[in-house]
Amino acid sequence: MEIRNPSPGLYNEDLAPARERNWGAFSIFNVWTSDVHSLWGYYLAASLFLLCGSFTNFLLAIGLGSLVIFVLMNLIGWAGEKTGVPYPVLARASFGVWGANLAAVVRAIVAIFWYGAQTAAASGALVALLVRHESMLQFHQGTHWFGHSGLEVICYVIMWALQLLIIQKGMETVRRFQDWAGPAVWVAMLVLTVGLTIKAGGFSMEHGIPMDVLLDKTRDAGVNGQPGSFWALTAVGATWITYFAALYLNFCDFSRYAKDRAAVTRGNLWGLPVNLIAFSLVAGVTTISAYHVYGEVLLHPEQISAKFDSWVLAAIAALTFAVATLGINVVANFVSSAFDISNVFPRQISFKRGGYIAALIALVLYPFSPWDGNAAHFVNAIGATMGPLLGIILVDYYLIARGQLDVAALYQEHGRYRYSGGWNLAALIASGVGALFSSILPNFTSWLPPWWGTYGWFFGVLIGGGLYWVLSAVMPRP
Repeated sequence: MEIRNPSPGLYNEDLAPARERNWGAFSIFNVWTSDVHSLWGYYLAASLFLLCGSFTNFLLAIGLGSLVIFVLMNLIGWAGEKTGVPYPVLARASFGVWGANLAAVVRAIVAIFWYGAQTAAASGALVALLVRHESMLQFHQGTHWFGHSGLEVICYVIMWALQLLIIQKGMETVRRFQDWAGPAVWVAMLVLTVGLTIKAGGFSMEHGIPMDVLLDKTRDAGVNGQPGSFWALTAVGATWITYFAALYLNFCDFSRYAKDRAAVTRGNLWGLPVNLIAFSLVAGVTTISAYHVYGEVLLHPEQISAKFDSWVLAAIAALTFAVATLGINVVANFVSSAFDISNVFPRQISFKRGGYIAALIALVLYPFSPWDGNAAHFVNAIGATMGPLLGIILVDYYLIARGQLDVAALYQEHGRYRYSGGWNLAALIASGVGALFSSILPNFTSWLPPWWGTYGWFFGVLIGGGLYWVLSAVMPRP
């Protein structure tokens, strides 16, 4: 739709409703192959698979969790397809035309942090490949810049620059990259799995890993309890659902380009429950086969590729997962932060400029590598505040607005979404209280039980969304 006479502080061409809508189900499907098939996604999937304890438990925990993800992504995806607007603009309906900047900044902070972390992971796969050569190994060990080896710095900058090239020509380039990278990663994963399974002497669902070793290797997955127990399975499902917390918010950044609602639904069906279950199964079987072949628990694919005798096979595996990790960075972090930053200063910052700013911040952060230290705990705590934001947006769109938004008013400073000076107090209060219980109390105090943090995002969605529903009923709306 054409927006007439928008307020300059709320509009630019990138934030306007999408005009070209040519993303079919295949492109939506590849949003998810790009998002999931990363080095960290592989580690988490393999860890959760092993912690399920059996194939039946795996289907219960990962399978049911993937169905929940499918439902939530459809809810936010349908809103994006119908309105054609990105996440920070959609948030204006519930937070107010200026209050939406708060929701955008929270998402942008998390995106920029993980943008740097994922770029570092992708560059790590490249480093692991190059140090197989003696001269590169010597350079890696003997040269250091900015607190990192010279080889690590060079590989980080290369991966950092490649992402800028992908995003330079806009979202259509992102679509083409996804449509190529997603299937390529699947092919490489299947080759890796089949090769290791044959080398291990056959297919096996029994890992045979000693319990103390298993718990030590999977401790970063954040799952407590005896593998296969009820509480371990609930934690596995909760962790799997929470892993997508950021994309629940900004999936509309992609679904806004979909041809129709059916394309979103079909793409999500194949990309989420089907793809997620298959990916987790392949990651788990590959890890088990690698354990039987090498006698080690190798939860990271670059660790497995480093064991290959063939340099060619190692190169294919390492480069494929490096590309996959770039894919999730573009989908989950680059696009989101670009739109979020552009939304705050639309007159000065376009989508591309917003992306460049996010990338520059990630480059400046690299010497400090905050993702390797305690700052990760801080950012995870901020990330949990995305639960209340999602709850508020979904309640507002589906329960209060009944799926009917005045899209033109989202770009009007003095329109129906102005609320109180551009801020919806009900949304601010609900998001603050929700963040208190989803993030602040479980991460920075000992007032709540230790298990609370595992389900913090869920408490945020329910408390934030529920309180917003109540406050919207008692507080005047425009």
